[in-house]
Amino acid sequence: MEITLTTPALLFPAISLLLLAYTNRFMALANLIRSLKSRYASTHSHLVYGQIENLRIRLVLIRNMQAFGIASMFGCVFCMFILFAGYSTVGKYTFGLSLLLLMISLALALREIQISVKALELELDDLEETTAQ
Repeated sequence: MEITLTTPALLFPAISLLLLAYTNRFMALANLIRSLKSRYASTHSHLVYGQIENLRIRLVLIRNMQAFGIASMFGCVFCMFILFAGYSTVGKYTFGLSLLLLMISLALALREIQISVKALELELDDLEETTAQ
């Protein structure tokens, strides 16, 4: 397989948009944590505390998603530099590593979404219990 200087550059828009989406998720979680903290301070609800613990796990996942996404972008830039220098074999391996890092980032994003859905199910269960009473 022949890899050119433009091959890793094709990932730039995708990775940039992905990092923007990760940042938006992070900001939404930060706002949610602040509101749940004040809600927990006034109610000491176990449900709210459970949500906060859930958010702690999600924050770690988002941090790692961003780290692997940034590492993937760095790998693409480094690959371009290596290809520019004329080392196509090393460039191929570097590009492959960048793709692997991107796949890890996406896998973490999938896990974070699964945890997010679990948190919403807790809220729905609480709503159903409140409505049933």
